[in-house]
Amino acid sequence: MHDPSEAAVPFTAFKEAGFRITFATETGNVPQCDTKMLEGITQAILGAKRSVIAQYKTMAASAEWTSPASWSDPAFTLSAYDLVFLPGGHDKGVRQVIDADAVHALLATYFPQTKKPSKTAVGAVCHGVMVLSETKSSDGTSVLHGVTTTALPTRFEQLAFWGTRLFLGDYYKTYGAGSDNVEESVTKVLEKPQDFKKSLAPAPFVVEDDKYNYISARFPGDVDLLGEKLVALVKSNTA
Repeated sequence: MHDPSEAAVPFTAFKEAGFRITFATETGNVPQCDTKMLEGITQAILGAKRSVIAQYKTMAASAEWTSPASWSDPAFTLSAYDLVFLPGGHDKGVRQVIDADAVHALLATYFPQTKKPSKTAVGAVCHGVMVLSETKSSDGTSVLHGVTTTALPTRFEQLAFWGTRLFLGDYYKTYGAGSDNVEESVTKVLEKPQDFKKSLAPAPFVVEDDKYNYISARFPGDVDLLGEKLVALVKSNTA
């Protein structure tokens, strides 16, 4: 279950840019975002802004959302798409994508094809970056080996986890209390620790790799800028 902000805000940007959009779930079932980020006390304190909730409702009613493709279908391929976008989310449901061999196989083929100059691109935010970090190239290294990226910083993840543990348990730890933070999981597969770029400032922050058409971001506060950057990249690639 993805974070609604990290799905709805980029969807809105892509839609406004005139992109043809396809969602993909494991078996083609209608997707669902993390409801804790949409309602109740968790929404009020840490969840989606009301403007984003409105965007989410529009997205959830769209033909694209209600008629997704199936990424486990052997006939499914990413080759027809100019952009692959991987939203994040911290609830346990995102492990369905992070750990999926079928998704890894698709990205192991697609991501190398984004090497510049190329007309294809990848965007990822938060735990979405882990889908890439867990994807192995033909040589056994992650597709992010030799790539510059960001993702959810450890400081942010720990603040959210310890700040909510009393009433939410290990909700903010996707793989459970005591597991690696996202920053640690991603950094250990990079060529150099310095290839993980981070900012603890509240201002929007994204990282654009020099060698690949790949843009990454940290968390929901970055997704307006991320969507803007990805739209500009796709338009420049396909002009």
